[in-house]
Amino acid sequence: MSGVWLAALSGLIGGGALLVGSAVAWFVDIPTRVVAAIMALGAGVLISTLAFELVEEAAEDGGLIPTTVGFLAGSILYIVADRLVTRPRRPARQPAPAGPNIVARRVSTGAGAAAGGGGLVIAIGALIDGIPESIVMGLSVLQVGGLSVPIVAAIAISNIPEGLASTAELKRGGTSGAKVAVLWSSIAAITVVASVVGFLAFQAAPVGLIAVITTIAAGGLLAMVCNTMIPEAFAEQRALTGLYATIGFLVAFLLHELA
Repeated sequence: MSGVWLAALSGLIGGGALLVGSAVAWFVDIPTRVVAAIMALGAGVLISTLAFELVEEAAEDGGLIPTTVGFLAGSILYIVADRLVTRPRRPARQPAPAGPNIVARRVSTGAGAAAGGGGLVIAIGALIDGIPESIVMGLSVLQVGGLSVPIVAAIAISNIPEGLASTAELKRGGTSGAKVAVLWSSIAAITVVASVVGFLAFQAAPVGLIAVITTIAAGGLLAMVCNTMIPEAFAEQRALTGLYATIGFLVAFLLHELA
């Protein structure tokens, strides 16, 4: 199989994992505590992946300055996008509803909006880190001369909880199935294209540039984990959140060491 097709396959596996997680969340009524546990597990996997597969290798190959610049840029990019999506909007002034259940209706509406917003934020995080991640997968085909199992597997494992958690939140917020399907199909398609671009466009790229691209993914990942995945998981799981995140980190670490 040629390098281009291997790069496309890498992106397809990574993006397909998002679709798998999304489909499971949409068609299976998963309890919120289970979603929170999977989210915490995925957070641990993501932290391990960015530490051992992205930042460490970027620093070794490209140096500390490009690594630092890319890492901060990825974090800022995610935080700005997060803010644009979740910033409060002034509601239209409407007559107050009559009846004894006013507070219940207001709380229900607010919770639905918050759930949808949280799901969209995770999806944005998946897109922000997914593009440079996919470029990295394409570059890894060049570096190892084939499919890089540790990188592709770690990214796929971490993408399943992202798709699952985001879709569960969007579903609770009232987003239609068609919109959810278009959202994740588009992100999955972008990952395939980005992986092929990574293989074709960066074959002669300087190591510093590759380090920046790699760590943009890492910075976006860490910001998303801290701002969204861990807080939402902790809201449901409390003390067990740390345990699940530790297990996820350990699984990805062992995968990295044994590969």
